[in-house]
Formats: sequence, C-alpha cells, structure tokens
Amino acid sequence: MTRLAFIGLFLVALVAIVYVLISAAGGKVPSNPLERYATGDMAKLSFASAGEAQPTDNLFAADGTPVTLAAWKGKTVLVNFWATWCAPCEREMPSLGALQKARGGDRFEVVAISVDGSEDTDYAVKRLGELGAANISFHIAPPENYEIVYGAGVTGFPTSILYGPDGKEIARLAGDADWSSLEAVGFIDAILAKLG
Repeated sequence: MTRLAFIGLFLVALVAIVYVLISAAGGKVPSNPLERYATGDMAKLSFASAGEAQPTDNLFAADGTPVTLAAWKGKTVLVNFWATWCAPCEREMPSLGALQKARGGDRFEVVAISVDGSEDTDYAVKRLGELGAANISFHIAPPENYEIVYGAGVTGFPTSILYGPDGKEIARLAGDADWSSLEAVGFIDAILAKLG
C-alpha cells in the first residue's frame, strides 16, 4: 500500500512539473494577434504604436512634387525610411525590391523615403536601381523637410513602418531585415488576409 502511495505521489508531482514547464514555455499570450509573426527576420517587429495615424507632413517625389502618405490611402503600404549613406539601409533594399515584386499591386506597395539631401535625389534614385529596388516607389524627405521623419517617430535608419488602408500604423521595424524571408512574406500575407 505504501508503495502505491509513493507511485501516486510521484505521478502527481510529475504532472505538476510538466504543467509548470508547459506554462512557462507558452509565455504571455500576445495582446495583438499579429505579434506571433515577430519571429526570425521579423523578430524586431514592434506593435507599440499600432493604431496611430500616419503623419500628414509632406514628402517629395523625385521631380520635387509634394505628396503625403494619404496618397496611398486604401492600400496597405510598407514605408521604408533609408539613406544612401546608411549601410544597413542598402543591405536590406534588395529584399524590399523582392517583396514589392512578390506582393506589390492594388492592395500593397513598398514606398522608399530617402532622407538624403535634396541635392542627392538623382543619386538616391540611381542607387535604388543599383540595389535591385527600382520597382519601389521612390520619394525623398531631405533634412530641411524632416517633419515627416519626426512625425512618424523615426529615430534611426532604416526604419520600416506598415500602415493599413485606413492610414493607421500596424507595426514597425527599426533596423534592417530580410523582407523577402518566409517570415516577412508570411507577415504581409497575414495582414492582407486580415484586411480582406
């Protein structure tokens, strides 16, 4: 009888240990269901500013025409703030071009906003093409017009911010990433499926 009591006690203790381990491994349930996509190359995704409106400040087309992010209203847009003098920016640009090729269309677009000086616009456009991202919508926010950079809360380059068709932020990623990775494409596909 004593032997059965010890076996029973051992089994109860084993079940309790397994329960604790499984609970600890599961961690906290994310408050935003999209947080589950913050793995691998997307591990740096932040949802802290989700729901905030995109800035209304001007950026400029390559020909100097002013435009705002509202020009993409109705479309999910990945806005990438970058510069030609920024090595991590240049490193990720080919993958942004690949993402645009894979998913760009009526519902999704990658927009590159160069923070180079306005005198470097032609060079930035050329460099975008050399980096395999000529298919990305090019715009510039030179230092004298950094309001959009500050308005978007960008503190370093590169920074990519995903805005939904309603102009509200979905997520952002500070630093470079491989936007052509399975995790990145899966994240974009999940957003597009969620938004219908």
